[in-house]
Amino acid sequence: MTMKLIGIFICITACLTMVSGCSRTPVTGFDGTAGLGPCPGSPNCVSSQEEDEAHRISPLTYEGSREAAFERLRTLLSEIDNARIISEKSYYLHAEFKSRWFKFIDDVEFWFPETEDGNGIIHMRSASRLGYSDLGVNRKRMEEIRGLFTGSGGSM
Repeated sequence: MTMKLIGIFICITACLTMVSGCSRTPVTGFDGTAGLGPCPGSPNCVSSQEEDEAHRISPLTYEGSREAAFERLRTLLSEIDNARIISEKSYYLHAEFKSRWFKFIDDVEFWFPETEDGNGIIHMRSASRLGYSDLGVNRKRMEEIRGLFTGSGGSM
């Protein structure tokens, strides 16, 4: 039994060491005009501004003012236990989500561009800082946020 536990510990340590070598720098420098950054080639990122199906997720939509939608989303994020708002700029939010057990951090961004047609849109991106695959966690998180934002369900 002791050898089995030692083997499990070694495997976990080796996996965490390999994953830490895949670390990315956190999101910085959003200027408000060019949109959100692209997803890497790995499957641990989703974005409403990506073209390929593996990374693509639909943006959030809203009716009413940008100001009201921004405040609603900011309030929603501040009420999620494992989320922390890192920065707010003019119609841009960057939050970090921390996993419960291993404390991995995912960067989550929301951008509210001005639209000429009056249809409210919020582009969103969620990406893991570590590893290669997230087993669908980022996509699931963003769909849960969508449900909470639109009032159609979701729980975090």
